[in-house]
Amino acid sequence: MSSSINTLIETALDPNLAAIARKVQNQERITDEECLLLFEKGSLAFVGALANSIREKKHGDTTYFNRNFHIEPTNVCVFSCNFCSYSRLYAHREDGWELSIDQMLDIVKSYDGKPVTEAHIVGGVHPKMNMAYFIELMQKIKAHRPDLHVKAFTAVELDYMFRKAKLSVEEGMRQLHAAGLDSLPGGGAEIFHPEIREQICADKVDADGWLAIHEAAHKLGMHSNATMLYGHIEKFEHRVDHMRRLRELQDRTGGFNTFIPLKFRNQDNDMSHVAESSVAEDMRMYAIARIYLDNFPHLKAYWPMLGRQNAQLTLSFGVNDIDGTIDDTTKIYSMAGSEEQNPAMSTGELVMLIKQAKRKPVERDTLYKVIRDYSDYTPTVDAALLN
Repeated sequence: MSSSINTLIETALDPNLAAIARKVQNQERITDEECLLLFEKGSLAFVGALANSIREKKHGDTTYFNRNFHIEPTNVCVFSCNFCSYSRLYAHREDGWELSIDQMLDIVKSYDGKPVTEAHIVGGVHPKMNMAYFIELMQKIKAHRPDLHVKAFTAVELDYMFRKAKLSVEEGMRQLHAAGLDSLPGGGAEIFHPEIREQICADKVDADGWLAIHEAAHKLGMHSNATMLYGHIEKFEHRVDHMRRLRELQDRTGGFNTFIPLKFRNQDNDMSHVAESSVAEDMRMYAIARIYLDNFPHLKAYWPMLGRQNAQLTLSFGVNDIDGTIDDTTKIYSMAGSEEQNPAMSTGELVMLIKQAKRKPVERDTLYKVIRDYSDYTPTVDAALLN
């Protein structure tokens, strides 16, 4: 590994790139300016080799996944983000869906007896689905299955809930945590920089609000994830600004588990005229994120968004987690034109996807506690896992 970085240093035509490679070799933090230089001048091979060296120092060949399912309470939303193919405005709610608490509990009960460890609950911001509604949902889920980890609500959903309930962020988080909310997903971050945020999602929580909600969760001992929507109208400096804000919060709290770059998809939304990023640019994004976010333990590729083969490819560009089995319960990316229109993989299929990339598949829970190492898995011996 060290020899490969030495080769990069010796062959780098730009002395500033060589200096970045030396920093990576010495496990030193790169600056915002150096991150921008990687976006502007770093070749795919160069950033990929650096990111892979970091990945292997942190995790070796271990690649995590979990057994989870999604609940999307509604796609009716009071906000009108230009990039969104998923939501339906409240005025046109007859075109969307709204699940009752009983319907959502039925989804939870459908996994009784199955070894899922996480329920991931996110959706649109519905004006009638308020704090009391979701507190009741949390309490009923926990009453039915106390061991199920509930990762729920983007900061966008939470901001609306708290403001409508006239609660501070701290008090709102405390009440939901007490009701059974275990951790937060990373959605709603999009791009923090106001120059871009005002163009793509002007009416929802801003960067400071998003970060404050995650900081409040961290102070309660909860963990969360972080995302960034890339590959649309943002520039490289906006990506750097976004990751800097996340890195600074992580320095203060240490509460983020993983960073998830989310590829913009352009089907059936108000930004359909914007071309999508290439696979090469996707891989560069993952690699540079791994290099810059030195205090994030994990980097995740969300396979329903990228497709299975591209998710495999990310495992050579810094990624050490490819999310979960999903079980065809999410529509957020399929409605935007992602490769996976019916995103479901059995545990066996997910394990083989990782093994084919010459990595070690390890099942985890939401907080990255190891459940099982599947290094010795073979379909003929462990056929039951394919169900």
